[in-house]
Amino acid sequence: MQYLEIKVRFLKVGLMDAKSTRLVYSSDPKLNEKCPRCKEVLSECTCPLPDDPKTYKFVAVLRLEKAGRGGKTVTVIDQLPKNDPFLKDLTTQLKKKCGSGGTYSLTQKEGIIEIQGDQRETVRNFLKQKNISTKG
Repeated sequence: MQYLEIKVRFLKVGLMDAKSTRLVYSSDPKLNEKCPRCKEVLSECTCPLPDDPKTYKFVAVLRLEKAGRGGKTVTVIDQLPKNDPFLKDLTTQLKKKCGSGGTYSLTQKEGIIEIQGDQRETVRNFLKQKNISTKG
């Protein structure tokens, strides 16, 4: 089966770069697939490749905090990879496992998960099942 392709050529001021054409229309369904994140055609997508959290080497540090929380205790899991989808998924699983609320945040260097209450043993056992080493 033959497909129709229409490309537009872009001219930069006096210079032609390596990618001077852009796909505008094609009847080939494989060329019309769009990236789920940026909604561009896959050949034009500039999204960074997702990191695989299983390849990360890290040690999760567990600690209990009370300061600045009105006397309430919070289990903090620190020094996690700075990967938003990974943290969101892990936080959701931990909240369900512990039966309590929690949140995650990204700092300049790392990711942090906070679970309400003293849940250190539950979190430690859960992370051990996920093959994530813990400290503290």
